[in-house]
Amino acid sequence: MFSSFSSFSNPFRLPRFLSGGNNATIAVDPVEVHDVEIRSDKRSRTLKHLLRLNHVNNSIIYHDLEFHNHMAHILGSAYLFDAEPDHLNDIYNVEAKELEPWKDSPGEVSTYDWRDYLGDARYQRAYVDFFEDELVLNGYDWRKVLVTYLFQGKEPLINNLVSGLGHPLIHLGYAYELSSRDLAMEALAMAATSYNHLHKYLDDPSYTTPSPTNPSKSPLELLCRLQKDTRFEGVLRDPGPDNLQPLFRNHEALMLEYWNAWQISSDPTQDFQASQRAAAALLVASRKAGGAPYDFFLVHVLTTSHAVRILLPLLPAKYHIPLVRQWWLLTLSVYIAQLRPEILLRSVGDYDLKGRGWGWVDGQAVGGKYALDAHYVKGLRALKTAARTWGDEDRFYLKAAVRFGDEFDGWGGFGLSSREGAQPTGDKYA
Repeated sequence: MFSSFSSFSNPFRLPRFLSGGNNATIAVDPVEVHDVEIRSDKRSRTLKHLLRLNHVNNSIIYHDLEFHNHMAHILGSAYLFDAEPDHLNDIYNVEAKELEPWKDSPGEVSTYDWRDYLGDARYQRAYVDFFEDELVLNGYDWRKVLVTYLFQGKEPLINNLVSGLGHPLIHLGYAYELSSRDLAMEALAMAATSYNHLHKYLDDPSYTTPSPTNPSKSPLELLCRLQKDTRFEGVLRDPGPDNLQPLFRNHEALMLEYWNAWQISSDPTQDFQASQRAAAALLVASRKAGGAPYDFFLVHVLTTSHAVRILLPLLPAKYHIPLVRQWWLLTLSVYIAQLRPEILLRSVGDYDLKGRGWGWVDGQAVGGKYALDAHYVKGLRALKTAARTWGDEDRFYLKAAVRFGDEFDGWGGFGLSSREGAQPTGDKYA
């Protein structure tokens, strides 16, 4: 792990009664926080103003309440790749064309009924207003508001951050890295409006099997086993997000068999490292050379893993393993929904870098053909951060990033149900 990830303050410091007891800790160093609210250089000022402009003008969910606003994700990623102000402005101008202005909610949300509207995206404006009112009442201490609404209660929001294809989780990661109260309140609103059935698997311990079937310490091994599991043959016809709800409704037992099969060992840090490698492999090594485009939904497995990596150093130990297990649940559901593509590890391990290194990757992220594609830039950044976190002696992450950066030519994996196979500009709810 890299000591350069040292600029650290914990926004999630909990009251004593919430801090938990002796729990297994996943020990990764905190990343550097870039407080764009107080930095005076032109790049930081530009980012601050664009994030604020997006916050004021554009809804966080749009296109019939199906797609998520990724503006902050690509702006933040490009900024952290050292993009210049002109490029940040170009990103905003392109991304904003797809977004929609805020619409009034059916009603307001208060401290007495805020949980009554969980999962109802029509209340997105009301939730943002509510959390911003709470921000004022707490002296603009966004960290305190996060603690209050993420962790408290019998069914805390933190146990459902992977809903909506993990966008609340991703957004929260950027809120911390950029020290942005606007993004923090948006992340809470995303968590509230995306809230769905997935929380029960973390909130209700009966779904966790103490002695699982065919356990493994390797998530990658389990994914390869899942790919060959004939019990899933014929279950789904086409890939796409429409598979997610029927998958849980009709095949929950099979899903939970694999969910419980990942055994977190006495070294959970090593287990998390293995999960990050699996996330990279799932996106890059599942694409056959010269085959279909990279899978739009599998990239969310990688970018949510990146968000988990960002947040773990901030969380009390009691939430470490549950958060990683949330990610694993999302990973399994997305992998099955995308028809379990074969993971060809040699396609990464044997990849010829042709002299290209991380400098080339950085150049693709801010100056390449697809530098305005949010998920492309986020994917490159997740791979680079994983390499810095764990070291990259076999250059696995570098090879994955160069292959992804070089071969990317658009997104696939939408299936026939998504606009008759056309590429959408966002994601449907999980």
